[in-house]
Amino acid sequence: MPDDGLTTRQRRRQAVFAVHTGPGKGKSTAAFGMALRAWSAGWPIGVFQFVKSQKWKVGEETALKALDGVNGTPVTWHKMGEGWSWIQRAGTERDHAAEAAEGWAQIKRDLAAETYKFYVLDEFTYPMKWGWVDVADVIETLAERPGTQHVVITGRDAHPDLIGAADLVTEMTKIKHPMDAGRKGQQGIEW
Repeated sequence: MPDDGLTTRQRRRQAVFAVHTGPGKGKSTAAFGMALRAWSAGWPIGVFQFVKSQKWKVGEETALKALDGVNGTPVTWHKMGEGWSWIQRAGTERDHAAEAAEGWAQIKRDLAAETYKFYVLDEFTYPMKWGWVDVADVIETLAERPGTQHVVITGRDAHPDLIGAADLVTEMTKIKHPMDAGRKGQQGIEW
């Protein structure tokens, strides 16, 4: 046991900052599994998706939105930008970097106001990797967040400093995937 003067109960109530990273499948899925546990505990949930399009129908979104307000537990879903924003699209006027920065600014406001007890920052490693959101600011903000707000960040290529700051880090490693054999993504499996 650590010699920190905390009781077992106090340790169980400490806020957790988790990172799900790596080249394998299942990072977001694991985060949404945690969100279901948070919902079951009665915690308000905020989901912020940074790369997936507002047009995409995501199974976890459908399920969690159906739970919104059930037993008085709110689930709020935010999608930033158009999705897969590193692909150049002819005729698009969107400033994906600005949208990602505004998404992070909203999360900072929500953390300061303690709006949610559980946050899923889905595919949030990418805006940091592309320099749209400052890694040091993310680490400092999460270290100083008030209360016992839990945060999970998903995405490949998590910055080493982000990994160092997290309480829980899981790396998903791909061993084999149907897409390696040319199969396409399937409803109920990929979305």
